[in-house]
Amino acid sequence: MSTTKRPFVLSIAGFDPSGGAGLLADTKTFEMLGCYGLAVNTANTIQNDKKFDTCHWTSDAIILQQLELLLERFPVGVVKIGIVENLQVLNKVIDKLLLKNKSMRIIWDPVIKSSSGFSFQELIEFQNNMESVLVRVFLFTPNFNELQLFYPELNMEETIRKISSQTNLYFKGGHRQEAVGLDELFTKDGEYLSFKPGRTDCSEKHGSGCVLSSALAAQLALGDSLPTAAQKTKDYIEKILASNKTLLAYHNL
Repeated sequence: MSTTKRPFVLSIAGFDPSGGAGLLADTKTFEMLGCYGLAVNTANTIQNDKKFDTCHWTSDAIILQQLELLLERFPVGVVKIGIVENLQVLNKVIDKLLLKNKSMRIIWDPVIKSSSGFSFQELIEFQNNMESVLVRVFLFTPNFNELQLFYPELNMEETIRKISSQTNLYFKGGHRQEAVGLDELFTKDGEYLSFKPGRTDCSEKHGSGCVLSSALAAQLALGDSLPTAAQKTKDYIEKILASNKTLLAYHNL
């Protein structure tokens, strides 16, 4: 398939040398699902699939320069955002995207901590200013642990209700103790869909959250409605999780 027939999808995220998460995982996913993947690097990380050492942030000026040149050249309608240094940088990025295309659909996959415990964000900043981001993105994709962090004064049901009143919410279920693998979609319009695990041969994968959010971006770019994109994404992520028994997923499915 030629690139001219593929929709362009942009990942704004960090570089993971292991290829399991971040930009490399996102662009693998875009390509496998029939899109052409573009990428803007927000951070160089020192990590492998088991250990995270440190993060070297890209300056906001360079991030915005990368964005400017890419968006000048390529028609991008869907963007996935992963790790960014802080809320100020995130808002600058969103400002730039919406200035270029006011109907840009932005998927924000919040990365607060690595699975090994490295903290990327000053959480209090996000807790105090979440609405500045939520009202401007199309879809928010936290996992169970992340969702609990944003509104600590609320219970889970109240948190879901508050977030889904501002944007669409795809609640990733990989870290849920009482219902492992149950994903849920809460739309801003009040629609609810649940996606139960369909396989028993899945195993943990480094970067699975990145793959899921980028798969959602790809399916939306291909023209699917959000509910259809969510169902196809659930099917894809389970294939990824079952692709082998290591922490690094195979995408050639």
